Amino acid sequence: MNITVSTKPSASSKNSCLVIAVGSGALSGTAKTLNTASNGAIKRAMQRGDFDGKSGKTLMLHELTGSHFDRVLLAGCGRYRKVTAKDYRSMSKALAKALINSGAENATLTVPTDLEVDGHDEAWQVQQLTEALLYASYQFTGHTRSEKHNEASLKKTVIQVAKATSRVKAYLARGLGNGSGISLARDLGNLAPNICTPRYLAKRARALARTHSALRTTVLGDKELNKLGMNAFLAVSQGSTEPAQLICMNYQGGKTKDKPIVLVGKGVTFDTGGISIKPSAAMDEMKFDMCGAASVFGVIEAVCRMKLNCNIVGVVAAAENMPDANATRPGDVIDTMSGQSIEVLNTDAEGRMVLCDTLTYVKRYKPKAVIDVATLTGACIVALGHVASAVMANDDTLSDALIEAGETSGDRTWPLPLWDEYQEQLDSNFADIANIGGKGAGSITAGCFLSRFAQEYSWAHLDIAGIAWHGGAQKGATGRPVPLLMQYLVDQV
Repeated sequence: MNITVSTKPSASSKNSCLVIAVGSGALSGTAKTLNTASNGAIKRAMQRGDFDGKSGKTLMLHELTGSHFDRVLLAGCGRYRKVTAKDYRSMSKALAKALINSGAENATLTVPTDLEVDGHDEAWQVQQLTEALLYASYQFTGHTRSEKHNEASLKKTVIQVAKATSRVKAYLARGLGNGSGISLARDLGNLAPNICTPRYLAKRARALARTHSALRTTVLGDKELNKLGMNAFLAVSQGSTEPAQLICMNYQGGKTKDKPIVLVGKGVTFDTGGISIKPSAAMDEMKFDMCGAASVFGVIEAVCRMKLNCNIVGVVAAAENMPDANATRPGDVIDTMSGQSIEVLNTDAEGRMVLCDTLTYVKRYKPKAVIDVATLTGACIVALGHVASAVMANDDTLSDALIEAGETSGDRTWPLPLWDEYQEQLDSNFADIANIGGKGAGSITAGCFLSRFAQEYSWAHLDIAGIAWHGGAQKGATGRPVPLLMQYLVDQV
């Protein structure tokens, strides 16, 4: 889809749609003009109860008198004066979905010229609309050979603005970059686990580097990992015929001397639980256990497209957790790259195993900050549901920056503590640390485990188990927390 900004509406009227904002009980400037031209058609629709202007509600009108557009889409924005960011996002998602499903080929959105959003300018509105349109137009067709998925008819969208300033254009580029990154993260998450293997992810990382000149990719396999002493990482993959892969994507957009921000993604491409095998119900969804890695890919894609002036290293710890005669057993003791030993009490707590060695490995980058992203614990879903990710950190400044980025982007995260009392739950009689902390505070003890391997730099852990994918009829990867991470990175530039 081609999305542009202009001070004028689209010149094309063939198979077209005009999108206007309408508040609860109040019409925007464009809506007032069109209501007058159509002899009160918009007001009558509201009086009939067809549409109430509440945020998230839409109504499609066809061949409206006074408009050269074939369709006019009314998008509810809630309170008309000083629209809240929450209502604006809700409106953007609803109008994008309705527009994509409308059959229109060309569209003009006058929304930014009519609305004021509390705390945000016109450029911010452009970014929100762009991301919403790209999200709504996403279709996963990776394994489909039939005509089940029809290509969206919408080809061109003009977002009408008061002034097409450099700031507005920059935010459009940001929305396009984020949208591309989110789509990549969703694609990787949605792929079948027999296709999206650790080696497949390595192949995709190399392809990214060929596409973007500022990106350099290196991949370490079993032999290199063994030589480095990354035994915890290898302990996860040793039950699988798929070799582990440590994928490092180095984006050089800043000065050579600038310390990089390192993003570490858990990339367990399928998680059976290993010897501590999971129940069979919904085990197919364990292909989503690499969504942390997928989000790192998405961020790297977005950063490359936006050409951010900073240095970023995306590191993906990719492995497959399978039961086998060679698989790690409960009770095994593993020596890690850091020198600490781990008693494996549950092989289904494998994400922290691949991450702990990776957190040790990334010290070599002398990072400004390290953020790991992982679908780590079901306990996080118990704590926060499917609304927010959890953040745990050894640096309050980093944690606060991520929380603020979450509020700004709408991709929210919430802090959990790493108190010493929780650390005690990881005590082992046979090793330096156990890989699970017993009953209670499962997300926190997982974070405490990782903190033991991240003591030499500023570090934060994002547990995205509740937000990385949808189950049920809408099953599929969400692309989160790409918006959160991109907002954080933009804030650092």
